[in-house]
Amino acid sequence: MNSNGVVEWAVVKSDIGPLMLAATDVGLVSVVFHARPEVREKAVGQLRSRLGAEPVESPGSARLTEPIRQLAAYFAGPLREFSLDLDWSLTSGFNRQVLRELAAGVPYGAVVGYGDLAERVGQPGAAQAVGAAMGSNPLPVVVPCHRVVESDGGLGGFGGGLETKRKLLALEGVLPQALF
Repeated sequence: MNSNGVVEWAVVKSDIGPLMLAATDVGLVSVVFHARPEVREKAVGQLRSRLGAEPVESPGSARLTEPIRQLAAYFAGPLREFSLDLDWSLTSGFNRQVLRELAAGVPYGAVVGYGDLAERVGQPGAAQAVGAAMGSNPLPVVVPCHRVVESDGGLGGFGGGLETKRKLLALEGVLPQALF
């Protein structure tokens, strides 16, 4: 067992499909897109091996109440900034540094280039490493990797799929809403 003790998780519906949220006693530790049964199983296995704790499905968990409430408010429109306790233990080093800068420095409705973000953490030229950090983001949506785009205006990659990235950027008013 690590210091986190129990990891509690639940699946919630969202505008971008089911999301699996997991929290430790430190805070929200993981957000997983497209949380179908096989995806959940894999995610639970990863949490077990990475955190050394047995994840417990706990839809009524007090730890998850606030993340669930804030995500619902984000998708509904009124919430523009998450104020959640986050457990950063699934990321470290450069990736953690980049993700923390992203969470703190790129607000709702704004986007940043991979290279710009690399510069902000003092690593100009590390755009590809920033891309890798975004790909490994354990807390998507809350830590807004969807706001990182290519400098030429391309969307760049996205762990949740480009359609999901488009929906999130449209929700934030960065992209026009799809017509159909």
